[in-house]
Amino acid sequence: MTTVPDPDIRLLRDALGPLRDREQVAQRLLESSARHSFDPDRELDWDAPYTEGKWFWPPELVSLYDTPLWNRMSEERRMELSRHEAASLATLGIWFEIILMQLLARHIYDKPVTSHHVRYALTEIADECRHSMMFARLIEKGGTPAYPVPRVHHNLARILKTVSTTPGSFAATLLGEEILDWMQRLTFPDERVQPLIRGATRIHVVEEARHVRYAREELRRQMVTARRWERELTRISSGQAARVFSICFISPEVYTRVGLDRREAMAQVRASGHRREVMRSGAKRLTDFLDDIGVLTGPGRRLWRSSGLIA
Repeated sequence: MTTVPDPDIRLLRDALGPLRDREQVAQRLLESSARHSFDPDRELDWDAPYTEGKWFWPPELVSLYDTPLWNRMSEERRMELSRHEAASLATLGIWFEIILMQLLARHIYDKPVTSHHVRYALTEIADECRHSMMFARLIEKGGTPAYPVPRVHHNLARILKTVSTTPGSFAATLLGEEILDWMQRLTFPDERVQPLIRGATRIHVVEEARHVRYAREELRRQMVTARRWERELTRISSGQAARVFSICFISPEVYTRVGLDRREAMAQVRASGHRREVMRSGAKRLTDFLDDIGVLTGPGRRLWRSSGLIA
């Protein structure tokens, strides 16, 4: 197939420099997908038992780490909390990926079906299907319940999926991908963590790197070409999405499940300087990028501050 470059590509640039040709970016991502895609059902040893004495999430990334409550907990209970928090994050990941798949399908609905850009979007949807099934299987394997987001946020996401602008969709996509990706990059090489968890996070990190590249390139384009009201709405909607993300990141139900007082645990997480630093460190690469391309301005920036993801 002959790649047809964007007719106006040389006219498009932002604070980060000239924008890349959409078709060329997609073609490179398709080539990478052909080389580095995984089937979790075959790549991971689902029949192997969990290893005694290993964590399900790095302890430093567990929400209560270095709080007074954490210091009173036994090592066994800390590991049990990591098991439930891993399940909570997997549930959150499935929620985000289902939303993302619908947003991607909307994005390509009116675009040329033979383009590399559309082909890559369909490839990414296939990746996300596998990831969601992998996360669901991890929850089941861990013997915990799933931890769905609160009903109000679950239903508000229905509105997002219906009315989101294209730049708003890609900003929300990056929010859902990059912070979890940062945590998973710390998880898969960590030998203290269960091998199955490490294997799943390695697969996710490799494939999500392409998804992040696709979303970043398209969001840059959209912030240059979208109408002013769309850009303004993106700034506000991304800030609101950041607030929801922070609220839903770990389900408070995990504390009850391991026998902790939910209110005390939530209060200590909110007061934890370590937890605040973890979340901001996880978001920094994303928020620096959004700041550079003009997303973190005006009322939207205040919403991002209230989320705790930026100072």
